[in-house]
Amino acid sequence: MKRLLLLFLLGFLVISCRKDKVDATTTKSLQSSINDMAAGLSTLQQVKFNEALYILKTFAVEGEGDYSELKALGKLINGMKVPQIFALADQTAQKNGIEWSSTGPPSLGEMNIFGRDLATESDPNDISASSLALTTTPVAVDSVLGPKSLQIVPRLLDAGGKPIDFSGAALEAVLEVFSNGNRILTSKNLMQNNNFKGFSLRFASLPAQKITDNRIDITVSVKTTKKTFKMSKIGVPVNPKGLLMPAGNPTDNPAETVPVTPDMDADLSVPDVAAAPTQPVASGDPKNTVTKFLNNLNAQNLKGAYDTADNQNWGSYETFSNPTSGFGAVKNVTVKNLTTSSATATAASVNATYDVTDKSGKTTALQVTFGLKNVNGQWKISSYKIN
Repeated sequence: MKRLLLLFLLGFLVISCRKDKVDATTTKSLQSSINDMAAGLSTLQQVKFNEALYILKTFAVEGEGDYSELKALGKLINGMKVPQIFALADQTAQKNGIEWSSTGPPSLGEMNIFGRDLATESDPNDISASSLALTTTPVAVDSVLGPKSLQIVPRLLDAGGKPIDFSGAALEAVLEVFSNGNRILTSKNLMQNNNFKGFSLRFASLPAQKITDNRIDITVSVKTTKKTFKMSKIGVPVNPKGLLMPAGNPTDNPAETVPVTPDMDADLSVPDVAAAPTQPVASGDPKNTVTKFLNNLNAQNLKGAYDTADNQNWGSYETFSNPTSGFGAVKNVTVKNLTTSSATATAASVNATYDVTDKSGKTTALQVTFGLKNVNGQWKISSYKIN
C-alpha cells in the first residue's frame, strides 16, 4: 500500500513539474517546455501543435538560418499556452494566405521545428523533381487603371517537363522582387501541393521610385527536403498606374537651379531683378485643379483633363487617353468628397473620394491622393496615388 502511495506521489510530482507555457530562456528550455505542452495533448492535437509552431517559425519571424529563426520564435511565443499559440498560428496563416487552420485535419505531414536532417519514407517534403517552372499573369484588371496585381505561380516539374503530382507537403516558397539589381520585396508562402495558387503581387506594394523602366525581375525558390529549386523571370512589365506613388512634395520635382555669374560692371545700388527670377505664387485652392480634372473626365473632355496635369507617369496624351489602359475608358465620375490636406508655395496634396463608371457600366469606388506642384503660378497634378 505504501509502495502504491509512493508511486502515486511520484507521478503527481512529475505531472505537476510539466510546463504548460513556453519557456524561451534558452533553446533547451524552449524545447523542453514545448515537449511538456505537447505531452498533455491528444495525438491529433500534437500533430496540429507541431504544424502551428512550424507556421509561426516560417512566417511569423525573420532570421538567417534555423537557429536564428528558432530564437526569434522563442521570443515571439515566450509565456504563451497552447490555445494562444493556435490562435496566433491561425492569424499568421490567414495573413499569409495559407490554407491551414488549427481546427482542421493534419495537412503538413511530419513537422519538427527543432530540425530533422534525414528524410524518412513518409516525409511529404521529399519531392523528386527536376526543375521549377514559373508563370506570371496580370490579374485584377480595372477598366480604367489596368491590371492591379500580378499572379506568380511556381510548378515543380519532372524530367519530362510535366508537373509533379503531390500533396500534404509544406514546401517553403520564397518570392523575391528586384529592379535594376536592387531587391524591393520579399514574401513567403507554403506550397502544399502542385495546385499551389502562388503569390499575388499587388502593384500598389511596389514603390514607383524604385522601379526602373516599369519592369521588375522575379525570383521564386521552393525548398524540398533534399534540394532547393529556383527560377527567375527577367524584365516582367508592371502597370505604372498601379504602383505606389509618392505624395506630391517639392523634392519630387525640384526646380532647376541655374548658377548666376555676377556682373562686375553692374550698378549695385539697384537690384538686378531680371538676374534672379522667382516662381510666381500659385493662385487659388489646389483642389480646384483636381475638381477641374474630374469634371473634364466626367464630360469625357480628355484633352481638358490632361492639360490640368504635369505628371510624367501618365506619359503622352495618347497614352493618357487610351480607351483600354488609360482614362479613355471612363464614362462618368461622381465626386463624393474633396479635401486639401496640405499646401505650400510650391506643392500641395488633395484627397479625393469618387466613383468611376467605365463604358461597360462597371462602377469602381476610389480614394485617391493627388500630388500637385506650382508650374508658373498654376497648380498642376504631378502624382496620383490610389489608397
